[in-house]
Amino acid sequence: MAESGSAKSRTRDLDKLLLRPGNLVGSTFEPGTELRDDLHKYARVLVVGAGGLGCELLKDLALSGFRNLEVIDMDRIEVSNLNRQFLFRLEDVGKPKAEVAAKRVLERVSGVNIVPHFCRIEDKEIKFYNDFTIIALGLDSIEARSYINAVACGFLEYDEDDNPREETIKPMVDGGTEGFKGHARVIMPGVTPCFECTIWLFPPQVKFPLCTLAETPRTAAHCIEYAHLIKWDEVHNGKAFDPDDPDHMKWVYNEAVKRADLFGIPGVTYSLTQGVVKNIIPAIASTNAVISAACALEALKIMSGCSKTLSNYLTYNGGEGLHTKVTEFVKDKDCLVCGPGVLIELDVSITLQKLIDQLEEDPKLLISKASIIHQGKNLYMQAPPVLEEMTRSNLSLPLYNLMGKVSKDVIHVSGMASKNDKKISCLRKLRVVFKGIDGVTDMDMAGGA
Repeated sequence: MAESGSAKSRTRDLDKLLLRPGNLVGSTFEPGTELRDDLHKYARVLVVGAGGLGCELLKDLALSGFRNLEVIDMDRIEVSNLNRQFLFRLEDVGKPKAEVAAKRVLERVSGVNIVPHFCRIEDKEIKFYNDFTIIALGLDSIEARSYINAVACGFLEYDEDDNPREETIKPMVDGGTEGFKGHARVIMPGVTPCFECTIWLFPPQVKFPLCTLAETPRTAAHCIEYAHLIKWDEVHNGKAFDPDDPDHMKWVYNEAVKRADLFGIPGVTYSLTQGVVKNIIPAIASTNAVISAACALEALKIMSGCSKTLSNYLTYNGGEGLHTKVTEFVKDKDCLVCGPGVLIELDVSITLQKLIDQLEEDPKLLISKASIIHQGKNLYMQAPPVLEEMTRSNLSLPLYNLMGKVSKDVIHVSGMASKNDKKISCLRKLRVVFKGIDGVTDMDMAGGA
């Protein structure tokens, strides 16, 4: 059946990339309508985050030929979102961002299938993320980026020469904005540096001395953090503060106003309270649009090979005009996340429970509340309760037996790790070698593959 005029118009710019050759195309690129059809049919993209950048990403991907999209976000729409998160309206306040964003794009772009997920990224099973061809990140949290990065790198497998197996590489496209500045990057686990390889790019979060908060506040932020970090515990007797609970946030705001009035400090607003407590980064709609366009183009290049991908980090500074710069960062060969895995030597008699205890004490790992997976099989899961009960009997069994009596293999560990004095979700890949088993060489014991 011939394409309608509107369909041709919609694919006109896409066809310029997919239907003709070029000098910068990938080695396997073959122009033709089949490539466009494959993009529609087989590409599956997960957009993580439905905020300012996530809204733009969802729209750009839908208009770039991607038909099978899913979006995940745990937040609900707030009035303060409306100035830059263009898919939302005043009547949407209080509704889940993921659901409303998916609905709005579906209303405007025909032929696209978008599945929303209103939940935390940690609530999904690891195998959920393996169903996608590309993962696009529109996040404002370092911890969330680290988690998704670890998930994607967890699917990576290495051959006997420590070269990544191409079919196990899960590409990620990451974007971030702050005011008139932004970045776009391509992460090919095992090939380019992963998020953890370049964690040093992010400056440490600003922390205020407690003595300043308690005795000599000088700014509105000091008053807010006093209410958040000191006053809340004094009044609520250990009750956990939930930054996503509007009642909790309003309480902190009211207390911060009282504190500011006491010391004659202006500037405490509800919006600022949210920004300080949740470490919200200021965002501008135009910057989100620029960075989203760069990320969507990289996703298209990865899927089609119509051009070489970004190598591998782009920075944008709108404060200096349309200033962009591409930087090629180098992969950390000793990275705990995207490398072949942390080598650990174990006795064949060690039980699963003993391994879990050892992970908590190992200074290189320090993983608490560990769950263990081997070749997709749950050896032990801390949660949910039904899985914990089903796998509890494995704790007393030797790990060697649970792993099928192989001399060496990879296990995946999820749990909690300490970072910047905070407990965060983490995933680690461990290369387990059992001592005294035939087939284990001196090179294995020395750290070779």
